[in-house]
Amino acid sequence: MPDIEKTGQKRSNHSSTIAEDSPNSSNSSGSESDKKYQVTLDESEHPQNCSTWRKWAAVFVISSCALCVACTSSAASFTENGVAKEFNVSHEVTILAISLFVQGMGLGPLLAGPLSEVYGRNLVYQVSFVLVFALSFAVAFAPNIEIYLIFRFICGFFGSTFLSVAGGSVSDLFDDEHVGNPMAIYTISPFIGPVLGPLLSGFINQNVDWRWTYYVLIMWTFVQTIALFLIVPETFIPVLTARKAARLRRETKNDVWWASLDRQNNNLGQAILISCYRPFQLMIRDPMASLLNLWTSLVLGILYLAFQAFPVVFELGHGFSTQQTGMSFLGIGLGMLLALATQGYWNGVMKRETEKAEKEGLRGGAPPEARLYMGEVGGILIPLGLLLIAVLTPPSIPWPLPIILGSVLFGAGVYFCFTSTFTYLVTAYRPIAASAMASNSAMRSTFAAVFPLFAGFLYGGTSDGGISEGLKAKNSGWGRIGNGLGTVGATGLLAAVMALAAPLPFIFRRIGARLRARSKFAV
Repeated sequence: MPDIEKTGQKRSNHSSTIAEDSPNSSNSSGSESDKKYQVTLDESEHPQNCSTWRKWAAVFVISSCALCVACTSSAASFTENGVAKEFNVSHEVTILAISLFVQGMGLGPLLAGPLSEVYGRNLVYQVSFVLVFALSFAVAFAPNIEIYLIFRFICGFFGSTFLSVAGGSVSDLFDDEHVGNPMAIYTISPFIGPVLGPLLSGFINQNVDWRWTYYVLIMWTFVQTIALFLIVPETFIPVLTARKAARLRRETKNDVWWASLDRQNNNLGQAILISCYRPFQLMIRDPMASLLNLWTSLVLGILYLAFQAFPVVFELGHGFSTQQTGMSFLGIGLGMLLALATQGYWNGVMKRETEKAEKEGLRGGAPPEARLYMGEVGGILIPLGLLLIAVLTPPSIPWPLPIILGSVLFGAGVYFCFTSTFTYLVTAYRPIAASAMASNSAMRSTFAAVFPLFAGFLYGGTSDGGISEGLKAKNSGWGRIGNGLGTVGATGLLAAVMALAAPLPFIFRRIGARLRARSKFAV
């Protein structure tokens, strides 16, 4: 299938007609008489010229859908004891509810990407969330552990649309100069979601049956599905142009009108095959994409590891109740929100970089590497936050300190890391931005699926990796519980790993332009 993954082309001027420029489209060949019947979008029809309120309403709905899916992924963390007791399985098995959901989120974009390029983003959104809503009932009313885990994976698979394709919708609606703020709102949503999940789940599971966690999520999904149908418009330019061509053929009863998408080979099997191997091409053959993907994957893996680690730190170490342990994640969320509040500063940085590029005669504004200034701050804050959490988690130290000092810095670093990387990928790899985002999604979701599985062994607890019996263990002054490294040693190890990865955004901001010049994928 031709490369039609345009997630929002930047327009250098506002001409009256906006043509598609797919590299393999048929508008590069054919007679002049044929070309005059090629349909393009008028200025008023371009998604970037929707009213401001309409564009922002769509961004908020898309972002809240991503928030809902991400929240669902981590909400299972406090259902584990209830699930283990009802289905008579070990704690390790119940952790799979998170791991399988997240792995589904990583694999889903490989299908959602090509489908969105043939049928449009909006139809894929609507179908995916209708399926998530319907299939969530199988999770909530699961009669056994097999049904429970299988449908957790399937729900993650279909919900992943909003963690990959949705970034393209944001880019469709805003040009490069104005995409910073809406992309920041969208980016923070799937990372606030995992923080909100344990908070919501903690309150529910302390007071009612574990199944109520999924009843509440079903209600939320239903509201989001209605909002998708009512508020979010189609934004993918090739699909909009194809629809306009079809309308002209009907109205004029003349089949001469055509759009680029009409003359492309829309073989879904081939498109899915390409979608599957192109992200792996990026991982293997493009150093910028592969190492930035590795960096974000480590960060997300550690974030999901926290869903198993925080109960060890606060429930066992500080005697928190279930809902109090859920509230311990608020420090990470607060850090993300404080980082979001700095977006105005980063917009100023991008403006200065754009002016600098214009003075140097560079076309297209600021280079994508300018987005990595934010990533450099994140690269420092993440290991620093983890180090503070490690040092301040022993039970002898008051519990507010690791949350306020460590978790807040870690949350801010996570926001800076992902916002800079996502914005970099959609600008540096704009012709194949969906594949670039899919490569990042597949790798980071795999890390996020695997990391929680060894939390019990890393931090300590019961012999099966759980924490339910760990309340009987004695806590030493260094935060050791059971046979693991303890809270200090385990979190300190994670801080050391992220410290080794911290130079990546600094390196790529300096050498990124040279690497892009040699890349067969980057702009």
